[in-house]
Amino acid sequence: MVSFIARRILVSVLILIAASFIMYNLAAIAGNPLQDLQGSNSPNRAALIAARVATQHLDVIPPLRWGIWIGGVGKCVIGQCDLGTTFHNQPVTQLLPQAMQSTLQLVTFSFVLAIIFGIGLGIVTALRAYSGFDYGVTLVSFFLYSLPSFLMAVLLKSFVALDYNNFLAKPHIAVTTLIVIAVVLGAIVQLVVGGDARRRAIVFGLTAVVTAGMLLLMEATAWFNDPSLGPVFVILFSAGLGLAMVTMLAGTRNNRAWLVGGINVLIAIICYFTLQGLLNVSSGGTIFILAVAAVVVGLASGYFVGGHDRGLMMRIGALTAFLTAGVIVLDRFMRSWHNYSINFVGGRPIATVGSGTPGLQADFWITGLDTYTHLLLPSISLLLISFASYTRYSRSGMLEVLEQDYVRTARAKGLPERTVIVRHALRNMLIPIATLVATDIGALLGGAIITETVFAISGMGALFNSGLSITDVNPVMGYFLVIAITAIVFNFLADLAYSVLDPRVRVR
Repeated sequence: MVSFIARRILVSVLILIAASFIMYNLAAIAGNPLQDLQGSNSPNRAALIAARVATQHLDVIPPLRWGIWIGGVGKCVIGQCDLGTTFHNQPVTQLLPQAMQSTLQLVTFSFVLAIIFGIGLGIVTALRAYSGFDYGVTLVSFFLYSLPSFLMAVLLKSFVALDYNNFLAKPHIAVTTLIVIAVVLGAIVQLVVGGDARRRAIVFGLTAVVTAGMLLLMEATAWFNDPSLGPVFVILFSAGLGLAMVTMLAGTRNNRAWLVGGINVLIAIICYFTLQGLLNVSSGGTIFILAVAAVVVGLASGYFVGGHDRGLMMRIGALTAFLTAGVIVLDRFMRSWHNYSINFVGGRPIATVGSGTPGLQADFWITGLDTYTHLLLPSISLLLISFASYTRYSRSGMLEVLEQDYVRTARAKGLPERTVIVRHALRNMLIPIATLVATDIGALLGGAIITETVFAISGMGALFNSGLSITDVNPVMGYFLVIAITAIVFNFLADLAYSVLDPRVRVR
């Protein structure tokens, strides 16, 4: 394994050097780097041109100029990176961290949700292949996958941000809108539940009635302007998460699993009532420490109660504790919504430009909401496009795995269907997904250019676009360096993930 890693690192470095040479020369000959100065009426135009030629080494041919640049990159080994300066004499090493932070905030949330929901929905559609639910998800997936990213972004700005902000000025749901929402959601839920016509009709009716009732209650209580979960819904959601974790990972007949889930749900409910004072003065570090503590408590409860199957019980405990802690944090964020909306953004909380409100000085909860509202729409735009591909890949992968001999053998042994899917089929289905994830990391970081442009976010895409438009090679190469290293590293991690998911491909 050590020799394999060493070979991969050596090959990756050689690929990176060769690719940077090609990229540098293409970027250098893409335009005239002196065009803006040559067309200027400034009296010191000649001096400005001479200064740019000297600082950017424009009197050196591009291949040799690349040699100067790669020499600066080589200094990163001793901690003295020199990626050059922009035309405005800003060091690229100072611009990259700021751009990377904005892009990572944008990409990480959408990427993680796309993986979770895409794989989960793909598995469900595979288990219910060729049903109405499967056809519906397939139609939506192909529709989303075919939409250009700029069109998705523009539609979200027009019909989500602007319309919802206008709605918050006077929250009132028209009867027609109420009926349409209830009917659409009822149709979706009955497709998910399935069954005979009678069962579908009952599910449709109950869902529609409950949806309409909830919307009317939210309007009557002014929930849209001052939202919160409250003790009742925190308890219900926590119990629901515990039920979901136990059912999904251990089934409904494992008493130890029920005990572990119940312990962690009870601890979460107690913490909700006892930690409110601490949450009011919390920072990001405090929340991180509390999250780690929740996971540790979940692992400990699973270990001491787990008996002969401690590993499974520890996973149930950790996931239940982490998710229920998330419900408590979500409730605290929601209770800050009214203050943020009225006092910081003038009653129009859903932002359409930028990654944050300039000059905002507030506590952790307000700044967190500000980041969320600014990144909501661009994240949804990236999420919907990535989500579609993961749904299709996971569906086809699961259908293929379910036809394998070892799955039929597991079923012939009498194992529960949940065990067959989770412990046998899912692990092998994830092998091609690992490749797709590694590829998408670089694609998302590089492909956010259009989304960042539409939403005016100063991230990696804006850095690349601004540099390329004026043939400023150094920021373009800084962008390339980050994307290339990210792609190489995650493809290497994907190779290692293969050996974890499938012992047959382990390197000896």
